Amino acid sequence: MKLAYLSVCLALWMAATAMAEEMPQTLFDFTGADPAKEWQNVNDGVMGGVSEGKFKIREKKTLEFVGTLSLENNGGFASVRTKAKKLGLEKGDTVVAKVRGDGREYLLNLYLNKPLIAFSYRATVQTKKDEWIEVKVPLDKFEATSFGRVVKDAGPVKPEEVNSLGFMLSDKKAGPFKMEVESIKVERAGK
Repeated sequence: MKLAYLSVCLALWMAATAMAEEMPQTLFDFTGADPAKEWQNVNDGVMGGVSEGKFKIREKKTLEFVGTLSLENNGGFASVRTKAKKLGLEKGDTVVAKVRGDGREYLLNLYLNKPLIAFSYRATVQTKKDEWIEVKVPLDKFEATSFGRVVKDAGPVKPEEVNSLGFMLSDKKAGPFKMEVESIKVERAGK
């Protein structure tokens, strides 16, 4: 009787552990005491442009990224990104973001702890106007870029070097924009 009881307990524990590993791990949500302190804006003003992009944490516990994209003065991008910190990504991970946009095409960027100017790994996020969608991008699908151009020989993302992530709008369409982010998670491969 004791052996059967122990076997059932062990089986339940193993099932609970397996289910916990399959759940996506949250990298960022906006429910903490001061989630805004982990984020920052970086717009084309760093290069002389005049695009305006800013973010705020809404009472609904989402991050709202809004502004106006301008192509004047060789500008054309607005972005919001996390401040540098270790994200704990691993080989085979998939980044999962729940977003609601305006129908425009945004970029999901991964930034490295390297002194390379304007270098990131990018993936396209096509939003649906006023509709929540879940975007899933495996790390091996991100493409290395510098100043918006693909870097052919950069190799794949090294997950341990990623120390920031964010969203950018640079679709060459001047005008207002708005995207809301509910959460950013990571799914582990094979779990």
